[in-house]
Amino acid sequence: MIVKDIMAPFELYQPAQLKDAFSLLDSFGKDAWKMAGGYDSLDWFKDRIVRPQAVIDLTGIAEMKGIKETPDGVEIGALTTLSEIENNPIIKAKYRLLADAVSHVASPQIRNHGTIGGNASQNARCLYFRYGLPCYRAGGNTCFADTPEGINREHALFGADRCVAVTSSDGAPALTALDAKFVLQSSSGQRVIGAEEFFVGPNVDILHLTAAKPEEILTTIRLPSAWAGKNFYFEKVADRNVWDFPLVNVAAAISVQNGAIRESRIVVGGVSAVPHRLTQVEGIIQGKALEEGTATLAGQSSTRDARPLNYNGFKIPLMASLVTRAVRNATA
Repeated sequence: MIVKDIMAPFELYQPAQLKDAFSLLDSFGKDAWKMAGGYDSLDWFKDRIVRPQAVIDLTGIAEMKGIKETPDGVEIGALTTLSEIENNPIIKAKYRLLADAVSHVASPQIRNHGTIGGNASQNARCLYFRYGLPCYRAGGNTCFADTPEGINREHALFGADRCVAVTSSDGAPALTALDAKFVLQSSSGQRVIGAEEFFVGPNVDILHLTAAKPEEILTTIRLPSAWAGKNFYFEKVADRNVWDFPLVNVAAAISVQNGAIRESRIVVGGVSAVPHRLTQVEGIIQGKALEEGTATLAGQSSTRDARPLNYNGFKIPLMASLVTRAVRNATA
């Protein structure tokens, strides 16, 4: 029997500087847990699935907070709250797609404390995985969702490789559509990777949804100037308007020149372990007029390789409709 809502004991550390956080991570190794806003972390602790020896609360590290313009675009500290991003005048003016996306996360109270780094880095919410069953993602040899009896209404249409869990982040598709870069730091140095390398599927690493190593901290997210001020669209469909994670969401960034689509990045969430970029659709609509026929073509083309499970076939027409609306309604 698994006892819920009772946390196992742990040591809490609250470093004020990155160097101290790195030292703690190096000291505790795999027994450490990094915590930002804490909403996803506390769920894990209460379910007693995760029992870290040390929890490293990063929220006191000031250098990981804030939004600033740079010659190359904008830098967002990973500890910047979702509400700050939602209401920031620079983000609203130049990268409205991200402001729109994070405004759909949970409730205002959660957005006031939840962080962009935490939202992008949250783990899979498959109920079998969260309940502590020995599935593939937990290191076992079964996917309980991908069975005739499995509850898989919220699971993957694309990229399933043993595990059929999906990314449940609203921020992640927008960051991918904006071609964001993720800065990962450790005591050994720094590396900068693109969104499509940061988010990983089960074919790359079935135990994790991001490429961040245990000793690394996501410190900064960079948005390039190349996608500032383009045509944007974000929409999310969930069972409820508040708190629920997306069944499907879509983020689109479209560059338009003389009424035609010059370039686009269209990304769907809730249908794969990673934000699912529709590169095939982007190629099909490139050079075409931004009009109803192009939007319809985009939607029809978006689900070609979908592989529904027993109970999530409804996601196929839903996804097609969202992609159609994204291209039709993307505005500067």
